[in-house]
Amino acid sequence: MSLVKLNIKGISYSQTQNGAYALILNEVDGDRKLPIVIGAFEAQSIAIALEKEIRPPRPLTHDLFKNFADRFDIVVKQVIIHKLVDGVFYSSLICERDKIEEIIDARTSDAIALALRFQAPIFTYKNILDKAGIYLKVNPEKEEDILGEDILVDALVAEELETESPSETFASKTIEDLHNMLDEAVANEDYEKAAHIRDEISKR
Repeated sequence: MSLVKLNIKGISYSQTQNGAYALILNEVDGDRKLPIVIGAFEAQSIAIALEKEIRPPRPLTHDLFKNFADRFDIVVKQVIIHKLVDGVFYSSLICERDKIEEIIDARTSDAIALALRFQAPIFTYKNILDKAGIYLKVNPEKEEDILGEDILVDALVAEELETESPSETFASKTIEDLHNMLDEAVANEDYEKAAHIRDEISKR
């Protein structure tokens, strides 16, 4: 079976599953997207790894794993999403130490959070992408074509992907206020709010 390389397109909040997020992976040499439902903690950890400017005051669990691995010369070489059963994706970490490779089972959300920290590529098998991949179109009324009937993708996820996340209105705040708010949001570990504030600072 041939491997297909994926990259991360974004994270979308699911309105229909309380507290759940959809991690959207994009086929590198194609147009298909692979949506994976993940929990809030994992979504936060992935978002922090994507946002280079936001550093938590203390290491998160995935940061701790990275620090531990660095200390003992363990490298995550790649992540492979290798199985899909009843809507659940299964993944493996391909690790290397002293030129010896080991395969470690992992939840897909954890595997991707670690892949970002190790700058490791993410792959899946072509048959999984054929089964669960979707096409997101810009204009048509129906925004996605679902390949295969075993996976149902909430249309809201596809719609949210094409629109920006709602953000607070910061128009009345000065740059100094925004920087203070950013520091406070990071200290409170409210990284979603911190990302919105950072975007507002960048616009200014």
